[in-house]
Amino acid sequence: MRQEVGRTIPQPAFPDDTGASDPELAAAVEAYAGGRVPAADLLARLAGARVLVPVVAVLDDAVLDDAVLDDAVLDDAVPTSDTGGISRREKESHLAAVSTTSGDGRRGLLAFTGADSMTRWDPAARPVPVTGAQAAQAALADGAEALVVDLAGPVRFAVERPELDVLAVHG
Repeated sequence: MRQEVGRTIPQPAFPDDTGASDPELAAAVEAYAGGRVPAADLLARLAGARVLVPVVAVLDDAVLDDAVLDDAVLDDAVPTSDTGGISRREKESHLAAVSTTSGDGRRGLLAFTGADSMTRWDPAARPVPVTGAQAAQAALADGAEALVVDLAGPVRFAVERPELDVLAVHG
């Protein structure tokens, strides 16, 4: 039996995406960083541009020698010659979007303009392509106060409230 894939599997939002930074977005970021354009111009370009929100695997628990242990116990576990070392036989994990916390305790969801910047930050992170507006909506839904873009450079910037609210509405 033959089945058409297009009817059962959703089409990707960015089918020709190579992971490269959008040249127009990169130019807007550089112009904003150089003080040549106002934040409103950058936000207008960011709203519809593709950004990459990183997700990473988070270990929930693992079974070691028939005992369920949490991350704190795993961090403190030290292999010994008596036991022959620690082996993880089973584990449960989930993927999570990544946020950062500023010195004053405010949280920001991470997003990157391209795969190169995301890889500089964390080579193991997996990219989820969304528009800037969708990333802002996700940040707000997660209780974040900002969308932190290109944490590892080349130009890092944060979209904070009330601009974050404006960016989220453009979706």
